[in-house]
Amino acid sequence: MLTVNELKNIKGKVVIVRVDFNVPLKDGKVRDDNRVRAALPTIKKLLEEGAKVVLLSHLGKVKHKEAPEVVEAQKAKNNMAIVAPCLAELLGKPVAFSAATRGEEFEKAVAALKDGDVLLVQNTRYEKGEEKNDPELAAAWAKVADAYVMDAFGSAHRAHASTYGIPEILKGEGKQVACGYLVEKEIANLMRCVDVKPADRPYVAILGGLKVSDKIKVIDSLLKKCDKVIIGGAMAYTFKKALGFEVGNSPCELDQLDYARKCLKEGKGKIVLPVDSVVTDAFEGWTKKEIVKDNVPAGMQGMDIGPETEKLYAEEISKAKMVFWNGPMGVFEQKDFASGTIAICKAVAGLKGAFSVCGGGDSAAAIKEFGYKESFSHVSTGGGASLEMIENDGHLPGVDILK
Repeated sequence: MLTVNELKNIKGKVVIVRVDFNVPLKDGKVRDDNRVRAALPTIKKLLEEGAKVVLLSHLGKVKHKEAPEVVEAQKAKNNMAIVAPCLAELLGKPVAFSAATRGEEFEKAVAALKDGDVLLVQNTRYEKGEEKNDPELAAAWAKVADAYVMDAFGSAHRAHASTYGIPEILKGEGKQVACGYLVEKEIANLMRCVDVKPADRPYVAILGGLKVSDKIKVIDSLLKKCDKVIIGGAMAYTFKKALGFEVGNSPCELDQLDYARKCLKEGKGKIVLPVDSVVTDAFEGWTKKEIVKDNVPAGMQGMDIGPETEKLYAEEISKAKMVFWNGPMGVFEQKDFASGTIAICKAVAGLKGAFSVCGGGDSAAAIKEFGYKESFSHVSTGGGASLEMIENDGHLPGVDILK
């Protein structure tokens, strides 16, 4: 796979860069510019080489199956034009914007670029064919490009027109396709969690979140790769129920009990489950809160792992030479139930000489909120993509097509 550093003779050439500018917006402005900043090294490198840089990204959701007025409202809400001034300020240079996603107006905007110019294109999801990898749409974009760079790791698990269709066409035409700095870094760090070396053992995975069903493949994969798999969050109650414990009103997937039993049997002691929980009588507006051992009383629901579980998990993590974490231990957004997630942060931060990866998503939000981001060796920019990379032994559509 080519990297952005290995692209040849791109001065004066049009390079389409798939970036991840799916940023939160508020009052017509970018609320958090981290994803824009993450793309800057790749963009700046191409500009230094004299390329004409065309940036494609999605922003939010546009559900084309909805009524026309709903679709238009979604488009208005997720207008990429809001991102252009933010990018211009960070780059310290003007950024042109194309309101057209293809056709004559779009092609004129690309043709008007001079060497070292940047063009940001309207939200790719304005196009109905983007998520379907429509060949006609991919061809309309590939038509203007001399080269392609993939730097949107958070979208690399999707075979869309902008992540898969364009590089597929350009490769067929003998043109250069490459990964950007961000994707290159993600691949290097996550592949270490896929292709595990003896020096990285014991390897401990920590999984949280709501549903077992969302993480079946990654659980299967990690049970083969890891020495221990720590489970927290709401999904832990499905495993507890499978063992015969009462879970009260805690979220529990009854259709996944057989799968949980299978994991516990085949995992041969690898799976570590909570031994106590912080429970309440309601998710919001609760009036009763207590710590209980294995069984959750009727009418109560688990909101976080308990103090004994925090100690147990910290002890398991302390033995690790490598850690992969995806998913909080409780409802960390409410400060009363953040203790378990903070305990995991502290345990990982306390490791000496270990390699630690936070797999994006809610866990990345948590470590940032609690001030532990710098304590991890790598924080992934794509929750879904990082999980799929581990599930699929290092393979993602938006990465494989570059090879």
